[in-house]
Amino acid sequence: MPKRGKKYQDSVKLFDKSKQYDVDEAIELVIQTSKAKFDETIELSAKLGVDSRHADQQVRGAIVLPHGTGKSKTVLVIAKGDKIAEAEAAGADFVGGEEMVTRIQQEGWMDFDVVVATPDMMGVVGKIGRILGPKGLMPNPKSGTVTFEVENAVKEIKAGKVEYRVDKQNIVHVPIGKASFGPEKLKENFMVLMGAIIKAKPAAAKGRYLRSVVLSSTMGPGIKVNGAKLVEAVDK
Repeated sequence: MPKRGKKYQDSVKLFDKSKQYDVDEAIELVIQTSKAKFDETIELSAKLGVDSRHADQQVRGAIVLPHGTGKSKTVLVIAKGDKIAEAEAAGADFVGGEEMVTRIQQEGWMDFDVVVATPDMMGVVGKIGRILGPKGLMPNPKSGTVTFEVENAVKEIKAGKVEYRVDKQNIVHVPIGKASFGPEKLKENFMVLMGAIIKAKPAAAKGRYLRSVVLSSTMGPGIKVNGAKLVEAVDK
């Protein structure tokens, strides 16, 4: 068996896999264990005490991270009338009406990260629901992507707005920035996001809400965060 490199050995020595760390220490560790040659993304994975099969236990929303994610998102706006010019002025990358839906249907065009649609266009957008839905791209009022406030929606997305939602395993996966952000900016992003997730606890959820909270870099190990202390911090 080949000997592990010094960087790997050093990373393993930095933390205890069974321990739950305070936020500051967890963020320091996830930066230190980010050893790739590229600027790794730092991601939050939070397992929640909900059952996503039930509509009254869904956890979904969106929030603007104070320092963004370190990645610029490509925004498609599907609208008509004056909202076309509004979207273009706000900095949307692609703007159009039914022709955009046709392009996605017929050409399989998917060169965008987020879709914003005005309510009066949702009947048309619904035609590509089977294409956008599985990719998590279907516009939704809860995430602020179905709105007549097109300018505000585009600017928030460009500023670092992220969507959080539980998957089938009741886990929320959300990027909170890049390793190069440093501990202070990552912590601010993390606390804003966790605050939103904690406050989004469904009334129907029973028992412990935060089952596990883990921070990891793209290529690094997962660092466990003390969920109980997070709830205390948010409730203050």
